[in-house]
Amino acid sequence: MSGISAPTPPRPVAPPPARGMRLPVTVVLGTILLDAIGIGLILPVMPGLVMEVTGQGLAQAALWGGLLTTSFAIMQFLFGPVLGNLSDAFGRRPVILASLAVMAVDYVVMGLAHTIWLLLAARIVAGIAASTHATAMAFMADISRPEEKSANFGLIGAAFGLGFVLGPALGGLLGEFGTRAPFYAAAVLAGLNLILGIVVLPETLARHNRRSFSWRRANPLGALRGVRSLPGLGPVLVVFFLGQVAFYVYPMIWAYYGRAQFDWGPGMIGVSLATFGIAMAAVQGGLIRVVVARVGDRVAVLAGLAANAIALLGFGLAQAGWMVFALIPFAALGGLTGPALQGIMSRLAPDDRQGELQGVLSSASALATILSPLIMTSIFNAFAAEDAVIRLAGAPFLLSLVLVLICAGLFAASRAGRAQP
Repeated sequence: MSGISAPTPPRPVAPPPARGMRLPVTVVLGTILLDAIGIGLILPVMPGLVMEVTGQGLAQAALWGGLLTTSFAIMQFLFGPVLGNLSDAFGRRPVILASLAVMAVDYVVMGLAHTIWLLLAARIVAGIAASTHATAMAFMADISRPEEKSANFGLIGAAFGLGFVLGPALGGLLGEFGTRAPFYAAAVLAGLNLILGIVVLPETLARHNRRSFSWRRANPLGALRGVRSLPGLGPVLVVFFLGQVAFYVYPMIWAYYGRAQFDWGPGMIGVSLATFGIAMAAVQGGLIRVVVARVGDRVAVLAGLAANAIALLGFGLAQAGWMVFALIPFAALGGLTGPALQGIMSRLAPDDRQGELQGVLSSASALATILSPLIMTSIFNAFAAEDAVIRLAGAPFLLSLVLVLICAGLFAASRAGRAQP
């Protein structure tokens, strides 16, 4: 299919320097924060809201809740490459601002929805708008020198991790004022970020680095075929995807594992999750900058995989709650891996394909959020049931350990893994 051509200017315009980008970066990080908040915001009020709009009981509401959550992830999988490619054609600024505007309106619609079908439609639109992760990563790639990319990608990871903690907390707190209150608050936050973005967000993609938009490249499979053609990128993409599948054992299993293994209540589960989220944000928002500067991306990837392996083995076999808190620093150090991998891949991709690459990575993450819950909860059910032949509530963490070890082997054997830091 023929593409939509982006306008070509008479002369190239260089992207703005990184210096003086604090406010624009704040807008981009705020967008990622809102994307992450949007994932967890609905969870605390989901049962009451669905029962309210359907008039059905809790068991039926759980089925609708699963559909709402899955539809959000599927839209991110499908539309990450679309928005990434659009930003390669028309720039990062219009895509980010348009997504924020849609997000603000969509949260209002969810707050006003009185039928399950309108709520589902709004959740689908929310998933599309939240696919700006790819564009935000491309923005960071635009403003970063090669040696800064991993550290700046870590800021994106830290913002997402913070949103992962704040989303359910905000939803639960505001849910005390009614099932609609969290959505109105999120709409206000998105609106304020949009206004700030209109004022301070520059365009970071030089016009001579733009390329025409093509639907053939803007679907997940087409985009994957495109970026896999870049030398050395294929194995690193596989490592990134398997690492994401392994990582999602934490949000999916943590609450069930804590209750089954240590008889934790909601309070202790919340405290442990918050501790995990804060530690992860500290690693990806700060420590990674020091580690990459000292040892390089390659060693940072391997160190993150080693730390995560220690944490997963410990979680799988832990017999006391204090052990979980002792292992959280190792799990957080595992957060070195993702940004360092993204830094490696960003350097392997040319400037006019950063959005496309980040779109593929966004789709890979979304696909992991679809597959990992199915896999990890099935393993937990098999090993934590009363009649299980071997009772081991930590079995999903041991499966993730196997995936992490596979990642380490694949990366060490890849061109990027053999290169000097």
